Amino acid sequence: MNYQILGDNDCPLVEFRMNSGESLMIERGSMAYMSGIDLQGKLNSKGGLLGAIGRSIAGGESMFITQANAVQDGAVLGIAPAIPGEISKLTVGERQYRLNTGAFLACAPSVTYNIVMQKLSHAFFGGTGGLFVMETAGSGDILINSFGSLITLDVTYDNPITVDNEQVVAWDAGLDYRIEIASGMFGFTTGEGLVNRFSGNGQVIVQTRNLHSLADALSRYIPKGN
Repeated sequence: MNYQILGDNDCPLVEFRMNSGESLMIERGSMAYMSGIDLQGKLNSKGGLLGAIGRSIAGGESMFITQANAVQDGAVLGIAPAIPGEISKLTVGERQYRLNTGAFLACAPSVTYNIVMQKLSHAFFGGTGGLFVMETAGSGDILINSFGSLITLDVTYDNPITVDNEQVVAWDAGLDYRIEIASGMFGFTTGEGLVNRFSGNGQVIVQTRNLHSLADALSRYIPKGN
């Protein structure tokens, strides 16, 4: 992918330069501007319609992503995520990832993905990826986005890590993890709610801000009807 990230870290966008016949996959609704590009909707699932519907309902994501096709040399495509925050590149191949709901922004055509169902206990507690999560395959570059900045945490067999469920963006597909209720009365008196406990050997990518916490903070200032 030939691209550059424009703007600042708070509100960036990505501009791609493409030649005729080149293509890439982008998050539905992320197009900001384009020239010489044809957009086509695709099912957001390698597992077919059932997986797409399940991911849409359980994970809160669109059933579709968009394929951007360059129809002339020098085509330009600008895309922007729905929320303010950092955009970062992951290189997949030897290392594959699982992505949280809303983390995917764009990928090269050599990168594919599978929609995989989480264990029932994981899905019951919701949060990271919902009932279905996106697992990368193939090789190449994929762009992810976050609310706030992105930080990479190392997980080792001797150093498992617990992360707030709303802060997780992506993690190594080979890591073991479970979603649990945090300590406290029914798990919610400490304010953390649900957490992910990662173990094994790999990396977890987290975001520095929590969208639900922001919504809760703002809700007290929004007038409520009678």
